[in-house]
Amino acid sequence: MKKEHILVIRFSSLGDVAMTVPVVWAVARRYPDVRITVLSRAYARALFEDLAPNVNFMEADLKTEYHGIRGLNALYRRLTAKQFTKVADLHNVLRSEYLRMRFNLGHYRVEHINKHRHDRRQLVSYKHKVKKQLPTSFENYLKVFEQLGYSVDINEFRSIFPPEGGNLNLLPREIGPKKNFEKWIGIAPFAAHEGKIYPPRLMEQVIHQLKEHYPQCRIFFFGKGHQEDKYIDIWGAQYRQCINATRHCENLYQELIIMSHLDVMLSMDSANMHLASLTAIPVVSVWGATHPYAGFMGYNQPQENTIQLELDCRPCSIYGQKPCQRGDYACLNNIPPERIVERIVSIINNP
Repeated sequence: MKKEHILVIRFSSLGDVAMTVPVVWAVARRYPDVRITVLSRAYARALFEDLAPNVNFMEADLKTEYHGIRGLNALYRRLTAKQFTKVADLHNVLRSEYLRMRFNLGHYRVEHINKHRHDRRQLVSYKHKVKKQLPTSFENYLKVFEQLGYSVDINEFRSIFPPEGGNLNLLPREIGPKKNFEKWIGIAPFAAHEGKIYPPRLMEQVIHQLKEHYPQCRIFFFGKGHQEDKYIDIWGAQYRQCINATRHCENLYQELIIMSHLDVMLSMDSANMHLASLTAIPVVSVWGATHPYAGFMGYNQPQENTIQLELDCRPCSIYGQKPCQRGDYACLNNIPPERIVERIVSIINNP
């Protein structure tokens, strides 16, 4: 009898892939004799490489090597050589649908995620908004494995690292050790879309106030890009406590190590919210055009760690890419920096 081997398909953004980690870990732990291979983009390797003995990672570049129908056919042939017995499509887009169709024709056991698209459209509707909590991505992923015959509970998952955190000795010397008197605060100030970014002029006030509360703190910035580098360089020159973690780190794994030693992370609704959540630290998340009701809250993060304004127009977008209906992004501009700082201070002072 062929040994059970599950192919897990999830491409898309890093945040979406990160949300599969607790679920894959739970399945691997509950069924140690079942092999699991996660198919994703190269950047996700750090999340799965040491997750569990029976979990493997396989990367695929859909933009070049496996682009188009011809590329997907080549990828399918490569996948069939791995002798999978079941397929979990956690993405459910055209590319994964095509692969799913090929596996179905090959008489594999295949299940796919339900994204509740109708409910999402109602959640962001302008005239007929239905504001209610939708199933989380974790629940949607769990349902796929349940349909394949693997029922698990993810509540036992805490972190991709041991309780003491990642190995600081693996970090560049610019980071150095964490001193006993220091508070380490992470800030991921940007996101993919304007509707999810707290205005930099207000973020600078948050940084200033944190420095006033904790003169001996170190503030690590996460994120890269032209806009990110511009502001992070300005803040780094203004405040000696600030350091661009992403610039100093050689890879994502090193960034995750730093996150695991933070006292708190401040993030937008972005990938860094999910990455930090996988290291068992509290994450204060700022929400604008999007909303936790869509199901993308960070793993194991309490509702009180969300910073958001209750406006009739919110949420106006599932992913934050739509232009502001009001034209003023009041959902972000009207959040006072003091509210964010108050929540961060509460977490640090009451660990």
